[in-house]
Amino acid sequence: MFKGSNVALITPFKNNGLDEEAYIKLIHFHMDNGTNGLVPAGTTGESPTLSHDEHQRVIDLCIKESNGKIPVIAGTGSNSTEEAISLTSHAEKAGADGALIVTPYYNKPTQEGLYQHYKAINDKCGIPIIIYNIPSRSVIDMSVDTMARLFELNNIVGVKDATGNLDRVDQQLSKMGKEFIQMTGNDENAFEFNKKGGVGAISVTANIAPKLCSDFQKFSVSQNENDIIEAKKLDDILQPVHDAMFVESNPSPVKFAAKLMNLCDDEVRLPLVRVTDKTQKIVKETLQSAKLI
Repeated sequence: MFKGSNVALITPFKNNGLDEEAYIKLIHFHMDNGTNGLVPAGTTGESPTLSHDEHQRVIDLCIKESNGKIPVIAGTGSNSTEEAISLTSHAEKAGADGALIVTPYYNKPTQEGLYQHYKAINDKCGIPIIIYNIPSRSVIDMSVDTMARLFELNNIVGVKDATGNLDRVDQQLSKMGKEFIQMTGNDENAFEFNKKGGVGAISVTANIAPKLCSDFQKFSVSQNENDIIEAKKLDDILQPVHDAMFVESNPSPVKFAAKLMNLCDDEVRLPLVRVTDKTQKIVKETLQSAKLI
């Protein structure tokens, strides 16, 4: 259902408002360069600082412009269960193919609380749900056992795993089987993640290197030895880019990279700020080395 290179779309701003023209341009840039799926209004899209109207507009525009040609997995997570239900219901009605729902941040729910949060969304919505497990930002880590319980529900289909722990791929594969979709949220470990049984990534780097990322994903899930060699070559090119995208807090570096590529401005919303001159130099040199500019 969902696989390959799925871009965690940045949200372009202009004078602190949504830059719809640049956003539409971005969507078509990805459709023209092999991206396998679009993920609007996630945390890379600065969802915590989007108003509800903006959040819905970002999702609506993505669905309209992609026009069913590639899947749209809408970011609809929140640390309020009712808000997550509302956002997910809207995405479903708008025609999204799936929802990416982050584990509730700050509240620090127990494993039972996590289960009940996702079950409540599952019970009120009829759209495929991907769990976004990112302990570094949410403070909590969903256990494999909790994930297995959730996979028994109708709409829970997989995970965006940003734990950074490759052993999780084996554990989740053993517990839930191949039908459970495993995509990495860590660009830098995508090669090893797919070797262990993953089927793709929800990627920050894909914002500015869509063809490299989609080609890498295509080759890395292959069983053909020559394809694996090609995947490793692309991974070697991409690793410095992945590193550069996280020199400062995401998405400030990737927005600066997008500016260098004339895709959109590098404006971010507080409490995020534009990257420093030092980071600008790193990002520019990295893009030049990878022949992206």
